[in-house]
Amino acid sequence: MVAPDFETQLTAVALQVEQLLDSLLMDTALEGEIVRPDRLLASMRHAALAGGKRLRPFLLVSAHKACGGPVADGALIAAAALECVHCYSLVHDDLPMMDDDDLRRGQPTVHKAFDEATAILAGDGLLTLAFDVIASPQVHPDPRVGLQLVRGLARASGVGGMVGGQMLDLAAEGRHTHGGQPLKLLPEAIRQLQAMKTGALLLFAVEAGAILAGASLDQREALARYGRSLGIAFQIADDVLDVEADSATLGKAVGKDEAKGKATLVQVLGIEAARREVQMHVEAALAALARFGPEADPLRDAVRFTGARKR
Repeated sequence: MVAPDFETQLTAVALQVEQLLDSLLMDTALEGEIVRPDRLLASMRHAALAGGKRLRPFLLVSAHKACGGPVADGALIAAAALECVHCYSLVHDDLPMMDDDDLRRGQPTVHKAFDEATAILAGDGLLTLAFDVIASPQVHPDPRVGLQLVRGLARASGVGGMVGGQMLDLAAEGRHTHGGQPLKLLPEAIRQLQAMKTGALLLFAVEAGAILAGASLDQREALARYGRSLGIAFQIADDVLDVEADSATLGKAVGKDEAKGKATLVQVLGIEAARREVQMHVEAALAALARFGPEADPLRDAVRFTGARKR
């Protein structure tokens, strides 16, 4: 069972991150900047301040607390940087040459609200801002810790992480085959694709929280197991929602996975088997937290919420 106040906790972190993002995306140029073009800034704000669950920031802050990290702004600032990367990925995912979506979080996607070129630059701006923010001494005064965070975020979001997973996703749609026929991937190949495309940033969220807290090796290994299982559960649950939910509930188009021939475990295994796999990974994530006490309850609730999500 998810704790009754879990969504309240999730919303509280989301509001704090929203305030930080609002501050980071003000029209006042930062040190070293010449000017912030109005249209670019407006499009970045459209992408980043549109609400959303802010699950990745919540995981980072919760992992930090679970490892005994003190209540500090550093974890929230790092969480805002991570959310910048997530928002950039959504802007680029929605582009016509990618997933071609008109709706995101209940409002027009950036390329619809502005134009395609502006949307590309808005994504570029959010991605690069993320590294500026996470490298700040306000996140952690020790530059060695900052370097770990920068390197970890780069790897989670790059060629061997989210971007690489997106490339595998396009290939699975048949973008690079003669005739454009979708590939028939085996379940293990789909799991690898999704671990990169979606799971890598979720895994980084808990790893970053642990790094900031100065966690022990045992704690970090346990949280890594948790993050991997949560990432798998999250993506499969999302694929189930694409089949079962409606656009008004999700705030985005549904039913597009099948139409595009996307490789999902729902398509390969069937919806009931996919649901069982979600539950298996929820249980694995909970088992990974066995060494933690009540301080990790928000993480436990997060994976239960992921397994039972309806939106």
